[in-house]
Amino acid sequence: MANILIVEDEKNMQSIIVEYMQRGSHTCFTADDGVDALMILKNNLMDLMILDIMMPHLDGFTVCKMAREMSSLPIIMLTAKESEDDKLKGYDLGADDYMTKPFSPKVLLAKANALLRRSSVLLTDSMTDTVNAGKISLAPASHKVFVDGEEIVLTHKEYELLYFFMGNPEQIFSREQLLNRIWGYDFEGTTRTVDTHIKTLRQKLGDEGKHIVTLIRSGYKFEVAI
Repeated sequence: MANILIVEDEKNMQSIIVEYMQRGSHTCFTADDGVDALMILKNNLMDLMILDIMMPHLDGFTVCKMAREMSSLPIIMLTAKESEDDKLKGYDLGADDYMTKPFSPKVLLAKANALLRRSSVLLTDSMTDTVNAGKISLAPASHKVFVDGEEIVLTHKEYELLYFFMGNPEQIFSREQLLNRIWGYDFEGTTRTVDTHIKTLRQKLGDEGKHIVTLIRSGYKFEVAI
C-alpha cells in the first residue's frame, strides 16, 4: 500500500484514477490544481504523484519542478499533448514516466506499481556502507549522494542512474539497455530521455560528472579511475 497524490482538475478523470489506484490497495490524496498539490506534498509523506499538465494556477511542468525541490518521489505525468518535446521537457524537470490521454487506467495502475516497486528496492537496500568513486559518495540506505562531502539533490531517476552506474563500473551500456534497466520495458519514451537525464546528472555532479563517459555509437560507462 502506498500514498498516491493525484493532481487532476477534471473531476471525472480524477475519480476514475482514484478508483483504480484504490483497487491496487493504495491510499489516494487528490488535488484540483497545482497550488493544492504542493501544499499536500509539503504537509504529507507521498510515495508517488500522478500529475496532469494542463491545470489552472500552476501547470504540471511548474508543479513537477517545484516538487523535485521538495521530494524525490516518483512522478507520472498525464497530458493530452503528444509532442516528443513536451515529454522530454517533463523528463528534464524530473518526471519518471508519461501517459498520453486517453489512456487505460489499468496500464496507469501497472506503471504506478512498477515505479513503487523500483523505488522500494532503492529505499530498502540492505547495503549500509557508502559506495565511493572519486569525490562521489552514495549511501544506498539513506538514498543520499554527496560530492566532496556536500549533499546534492537528485531526482528519482538521476539517483537510479548513478546508483546503477556506480554498481556496474567500467561496463558499457547502450541507451536502450539503460532505458530498459532504469525506466522499464513499458516506458513510453525514446532514448533521448537517457541523454537528457545523464546531462542533468553530470551538471549536478560538477567536475565529478567526468566519471560518466560517453562512447560514440556505443552508449555510456562509469569510469572509476579518472
